[in-house]
Amino acid sequence: MPLSSCAILMHPDDSVAIAREAIPRGTRIADELEALDHVPPGHKVALAPHDEGQPVLRYGQVIGFASRPIAAGQHVHEHNLGMGAFERDYAFCANVRPDPVSAMPASFLGYRRSNGRVGTRNYIGILTSVNCSAHVAELIAKAFEKNPWSGFDPLADFPNVDGVVALTHKTGCGMSTGEPLDILRRTIAGYAAHPNFSHVVVFGLGCEGNQIGSIFQGRPDVSSVLKYNIQSLGGARKAVEQGVAFVRDVLAESNAARREAVPASELSLALVCGGSDGYSGISANPALGAASDLLVAEGGTVILAETPETYGAEHLLTRRAISRAVGETLVERMAWWEQYSARQGVTLNANPSPGNKLGGLTTILEKSLGALSKAGSANLMEVVRYAERPSAKGLIFMDTPGYDPVQVTGQIAGGANIVAFTTGRGSVFGSKPAPTVKLASNTRMFNHMAEDMDVNCGTILDGEESVEQCGARIFRTLLEVASGKRTRSEELDFGAAEFAPWTLGPVI
Repeated sequence: MPLSSCAILMHPDDSVAIAREAIPRGTRIADELEALDHVPPGHKVALAPHDEGQPVLRYGQVIGFASRPIAAGQHVHEHNLGMGAFERDYAFCANVRPDPVSAMPASFLGYRRSNGRVGTRNYIGILTSVNCSAHVAELIAKAFEKNPWSGFDPLADFPNVDGVVALTHKTGCGMSTGEPLDILRRTIAGYAAHPNFSHVVVFGLGCEGNQIGSIFQGRPDVSSVLKYNIQSLGGARKAVEQGVAFVRDVLAESNAARREAVPASELSLALVCGGSDGYSGISANPALGAASDLLVAEGGTVILAETPETYGAEHLLTRRAISRAVGETLVERMAWWEQYSARQGVTLNANPSPGNKLGGLTTILEKSLGALSKAGSANLMEVVRYAERPSAKGLIFMDTPGYDPVQVTGQIAGGANIVAFTTGRGSVFGSKPAPTVKLASNTRMFNHMAEDMDVNCGTILDGEESVEQCGARIFRTLLEVASGKRTRSEELDFGAAEFAPWTLGPVI
């Protein structure tokens, strides 16, 4: 809500407002409030005096504590705002309400696979069990790339195939058993079973700790995946020949896939924010939250993640947990991250990046509260492990780090067939095999990075749209992209390098 032409008040209880544009010192912000400092765009200005140690409120919630006395009209940022301990009222299940149901069900054009799951893209995948087979996988994929000089395209006769993609990683051996290896195997298996792949082959070296046979134990959904070891095949050259022959053999079958009308309930949407700024929690994130609610109303799935970037706002999710057990699982994950970061000698407040801070975000509490708005208002149905496929529909929370490539890799492994990525500073992220739709929080950045952005949510700040109207526009864009419209990151062929399974545990 506007406080004046130069500042935005997010909640009636807030003790700070957000600069709509740069506020020069001496600017009249309200009837009896004048800016005592220069306040950059997206940054905070104090609406009232704060004593040292007094909580500072944004979104009606605590975002930190005054580290020194703050006068009304002063710029509020790292120099006078810090972290502090405070109690969260988890109030498990207190805000659970029936999720709305769409009166006019939506649909998109997707690929219905033989197992009933639906893809939004039609790739052939080359996966690896270990870094030792990464180059072989990349050579296979390169054999089907269009030559930029001659223009020759090996896939020209297969227009329904989106591409042959190698997804490689830097681990798979020299790692401990238990959870670290379980995470890697769950990630690879999740990709192998992904409906955006028509066919998948997995290459290993042969002597690695992450044996291919162990990756797919207990996963009948990937029983048809082909598995090869370079050592058994007789070396790298022969392995590449085998992989190229495999792709050539399946191209016609992959190309035979056709899009058909399917209900929007078949969408599984990964919610992501990266390169956030002070506007993200005002425009792009809540607008994506409105789109998320529309998808939940259709019976679809939305996967919220970034556990360290939910820290300090988790009490707002536990109130929406469908059961106390679901809420307590989220709280347990928060406690794990507190212990994990302490063992590494860091705090969760180390999460906000230099770009976040330049954009106006000060503490992890402030960042988390803005990030949480991506999840709209739906009930929290389930909390799942990294790369785990949800068993429920609706709003799901997945335990992941906040680093974008690692987070999205887990969400795609968990079945997300489309990604929505909000950004305020600007991101060039893309993902395969699931397309990424990038949402800009402000018009200035959208215009400056127009070749990388798909949707401008700065229209909310500009007074041209409400959050709900922008959310409806995002939802329509998601359906168009799910039906085959290419995103900006797809036009630039992003997505293979962004495959990054969560590396946890010691390298031994």
